[in-house]
Amino acid sequence: MEVATMLMRTDPFRDLERFTQQVLGTAAHPAVMPIDAWREGEEFVVELDLPGIDPGSLDLDMERNVLTVRAQRPELDVGREMIAAERTRGVFSRQIFLGEGLDTERIGADYTDGVLRLRIPVAERAKPRKIEVARGNGHQVIDA
Repeated sequence: MEVATMLMRTDPFRDLERFTQQVLGTAAHPAVMPIDAWREGEEFVVELDLPGIDPGSLDLDMERNVLTVRAQRPELDVGREMIAAERTRGVFSRQIFLGEGLDTERIGADYTDGVLRLRIPVAERAKPRKIEVARGNGHQVIDA
């Protein structure tokens, strides 16, 4: 099964925003939760960059095939005189739409060094299998 059918993007306006920033020269607006995703054997791996967040604030919810990741980066100390303040603060979230071929009951999550890593197994029903075809005088196995 193709990667594109297993993990679908959720932000249809991202390319338009990137194009607008490049053409009009507006200030850069980095993604709140940059994501990398790839297939590794019989599972998909998703990594989200979440540096400086409160690990206790990490919250993952699965509803139907939508995985919602929420996190919180503490607010700035109001007593500081800031020279630059570009990092997003407060509570933010990102939704990841998962394809039907993934086993959403067995998602694993680990947060290390500011990176949230999700491991999502391919569902048994989505894996290739052989189907045995009965013949009048014997059996023949055919790849499905």
